[in-house]
Amino acid sequence: MTKTMKASECKAKFLGVLDEVASTHERVIVTKNGKPVAEIVPFVERPKTIVGALKGSVIHMGDLDAPSESGEPPKA
Repeated sequence: MTKTMKASECKAKFLGVLDEVASTHERVIVTKNGKPVAEIVPFVERPKTIVGALKGSVIHMGDLDAPSESGEPPKA
């Protein structure tokens, strides 16, 4: 869910808005006269190298070509 906030309100609560964006990872759209003028988004730290960038995002499920224990094909 995206939160929308007037520029004047954002200015008054800016440090709190930054803390909220960091903790909830939800962006905030800042408006002026009802029109969007800025977006505050959470910072995503990227790895320095491509090696290891996907670490932890792949799960090994075992041998997919091995027959199942029941002898029946796996259900999708």
